[in-house]
Amino acid sequence: MQLFLVSLALTYIIVLYFLTNPLHHTRKFMLRRFVNWFPLGMTYAFLYMGRYNLVVAKGALGDLMTKEDFGIIGGVGFTVYAVSLFFIGPLVDRVGGKRGILVGAIGSSIMNAAMAGVLYLFLNGALKVNLVVAFSVLYGLNMLFQSFGAVSTIKVKSFWFHVRERGTFGAIFGTLISLGVYFAFDWGGAIADAVKIAQPSTPSAVREILNYMFALDGRTIPAFWLIFLIPSMIMIVWALIDVILLKDTPDEAGFSDFQTHDASHDDAHGKKYGYWELMRKIFTNKIILIIGVIEFTSGILRNGIMQWYQTFAKETGLGVTQITTNWGFWGCITGIAGGFAAGFMSDKFFNSRRAPSAGFMQVIMLISTALMIVCLTVQPLNAIATPEDSSLLRFFLEYRMLVMGISAVTIMMAVIGVHSIMSGTATADFGGRKAAATATGIADSFAYAGSAIQSFVIGFLATESWSYWPMFLLPFTVLGLVFAIKMWNVLPAATKRYLEEVEKKKLGGKHAKHVS
Repeated sequence: MQLFLVSLALTYIIVLYFLTNPLHHTRKFMLRRFVNWFPLGMTYAFLYMGRYNLVVAKGALGDLMTKEDFGIIGGVGFTVYAVSLFFIGPLVDRVGGKRGILVGAIGSSIMNAAMAGVLYLFLNGALKVNLVVAFSVLYGLNMLFQSFGAVSTIKVKSFWFHVRERGTFGAIFGTLISLGVYFAFDWGGAIADAVKIAQPSTPSAVREILNYMFALDGRTIPAFWLIFLIPSMIMIVWALIDVILLKDTPDEAGFSDFQTHDASHDDAHGKKYGYWELMRKIFTNKIILIIGVIEFTSGILRNGIMQWYQTFAKETGLGVTQITTNWGFWGCITGIAGGFAAGFMSDKFFNSRRAPSAGFMQVIMLISTALMIVCLTVQPLNAIATPEDSSLLRFFLEYRMLVMGISAVTIMMAVIGVHSIMSGTATADFGGRKAAATATGIADSFAYAGSAIQSFVIGFLATESWSYWPMFLLPFTVLGLVFAIKMWNVLPAATKRYLEEVEKKKLGGKHAKHVS
């Protein structure tokens, strides 16, 4: 059922893409652009599966990987991701998005296969080094290659989508992220369940397929290493498809030069920037730095929820079964909703300004996080409501599992909305086609610096008390909102001129009709 609903949501986004054509592109262009972004997007989605499968592995391994171990491994990976983007972004701006996504997918595939090998040795008692050390190194290298994903996707998008269409692409980008979450948690979870030793009398279809491929019957040790190997295999398939179908620009696909009216519009045609020139261009751009701060807060909120909710639910018993067992599905559906809402509001109501959408989503996260704090601090976690308690208090005590679950998925929705409209759209607007990857890389480096901080901090705080978890998250929702307000009315100069010209044409047309 979940797969059907996810497929339905993806179909809706594809239909939306073809119906949203404000610049009146030809049918041929729209179809070729779809053939371009869809395989690129699916590669990016499965990169996510090869990134968050660590969370699934933590759940499967239980005490064999403690919260502190998990926090350290994740923290190392996020730190590597954040630092590497200072170099990967400018590199992709030089070599192009197609080469970037191929390096990312193939490299991540190799690292996931290596982690599968290490876990196989560990479960069979043959690993000669500490699991945390081995996984920290390999997961760090995996995240190095993962850092090619977003910047390469945005680099290609910056040549194929006009600023007036990028809100729609923000919805597409949010959908791709959300699909990756679904693949990682629900497909990964299905793999983890299918490779356990104890199986129901009627094995699942996943178990039957994996048993056929890897001969699982008769094993005395669960094949949890497949949590890493399966995404590795899938990424290679999509990389091969990208080799055939993906083109960096419309020119390469046989179309005439396409002007996108972003920050690169006034730059000399054909000019490429060197590394230091790119970095100077980005770090002297106040708006890019503000986007980076907003992304820093989104990184803390996104992974602060995505990484920890299932562990919280398992340890406290305050999880909603329908949410915990279908975490990837809920992350996918709400993420699609968040990405679509942010992109739609930006293009429809805010004249391609991105900050208002982000600010709206920050308010949602602020309210949801505050509710989580109330749920966990009104009384101890194991408190039971009594008749003497007030009605409101008894509501939170009796229904806080539901409130916690809804708050978690609501934050997932809102934070994907922020990430898709800021990192997926605003960076391309203000960085321009020639610096899109660098701008996205800097913004993403801020996001993953936030992800690294939360991974280290929450790993230790949650060991003391889960009440500290949402308390740590709350201030960053406020910080993100403040900086979204700071750039509320800002647009790139070329975009502003384009919109003014469009408005003049509309007024001229109305005047002509009036005269006639």
